[in-house]
Amino acid sequence: MSHQLFSSQRVMMPEGERPACVVVRAGRIVDILPYDGPRPPADQQHDFGDRVLMPGLVDSHVHINEPGRTDWEGFDTATHAAAAGGITSLVDMPLNCIPVTISAAAFAAKQAVLAGKLWVDAGFWGGATADNLTELPALLAAGVLGVKSFTIDSGIDEFQSVNEAQLTLAMRQLARRDLPHLIHAELDHSPAEPMSIPTSYQGFLSSRPARWENDAVALVIRVMRQLVSEGLTPRAHIVHLSSAQALPMIRAARAEGLLLSCETCPHYLVLAAETIPDGQASYKCCPPIREQSNQESLWQGLLDGSIDCIVSDHSPCTPNLKNLDSGDIENAWGGISGLQFGLSLIWTAARQRGMPLTDLVRLMAQRPAELCGLTDKGAIAIGQQADFCVFAPEQRFTVSAEIIQHRHKVSPYLGHQLTGVVRSTWLAGELIYSNEDRPHFPGPARGRALLAEQESN
Repeated sequence: MSHQLFSSQRVMMPEGERPACVVVRAGRIVDILPYDGPRPPADQQHDFGDRVLMPGLVDSHVHINEPGRTDWEGFDTATHAAAAGGITSLVDMPLNCIPVTISAAAFAAKQAVLAGKLWVDAGFWGGATADNLTELPALLAAGVLGVKSFTIDSGIDEFQSVNEAQLTLAMRQLARRDLPHLIHAELDHSPAEPMSIPTSYQGFLSSRPARWENDAVALVIRVMRQLVSEGLTPRAHIVHLSSAQALPMIRAARAEGLLLSCETCPHYLVLAAETIPDGQASYKCCPPIREQSNQESLWQGLLDGSIDCIVSDHSPCTPNLKNLDSGDIENAWGGISGLQFGLSLIWTAARQRGMPLTDLVRLMAQRPAELCGLTDKGAIAIGQQADFCVFAPEQRFTVSAEIIQHRHKVSPYLGHQLTGVVRSTWLAGELIYSNEDRPHFPGPARGRALLAEQESN
């Protein structure tokens, strides 16, 4: 079988950036050679010059909603958007599809709709809810990479939140299988009479204060300590952290040996509450986008290693559910659509803070892959799958509806000018997206389902 050679003056590897020639055979990296050294015979040679060759990104937090709510989003459109954003692996959340992924039968129904729709590789989270704890063993055995729970109303009646006792029961099962338990960490302390916020973003922000997140993170740590006292080693992961006030607790928990990780999202790192206009529900998400001072503390958490991952939390819906005409934030669906633009959004902000691209590779490829147990993803290293993103870090573009690949052209980033353009994306050594002359997706869809049993082999 012939070789492929992928060369660049700027190859992002775990040990840092350097000129190199990456040798690929049968979709795997088999050698990494000096850029100017001898090379083996090859059928294909790709030299990207001074463009960056980095590992394909891994987005471990994507709501695709298929089956059942494919009018919100589906695997075909979501994975097109992922490929256009340099993402070669994503993990689908267990809601807001119908049925929600809380049983082995529901997981089988999801697997049944995938054929011909995966333009990137896709793994799957299951759900642990108040009413499915007896279903968990079969669901975990079916190949989900872990599970997600809510400590607050999920917004979907069929995906019930868990209390502390239920969270303990579920996390105990996950710990026995050495799988991660993802938690949407908020606790509802709202008064009996809920606030009326209509179109006011500041009203919405006040209705979900940082204390809700902080108290939920404290609950997760308490549950982890209980399981450690039983001789278990639980792995918990706080999804879409927006409250920087929780970071000292997370650092302290790690210092005592707890395997607690966390992620944040581009919208918390580039958007700030002070600049969000009233009546613009495209900015609504839960937990909410907070103040600029909080955002700066999140960036510090990235710089000091307190935050492990940056992922999209792409959570689309139909335009009418965002109340774009009425501006009714209170009753709009909460979720940000931005799967395609994460790398450019973060690089635009990170470069202004002196953060190098090697840090972004760690936060957006390596660490999400480790969270998911995808041992052959997230790095340019011998033995890894040859998943690549070719990135032009100095080029600029403006986000417009015409270039959006996810199903609905709704996003708070419309009109934003960003630095850094994904020029091509490669999955297992095959070109799946090119933006050299015009954006296009050489077919067929080449993605595969990533199941936990397969990844452990």
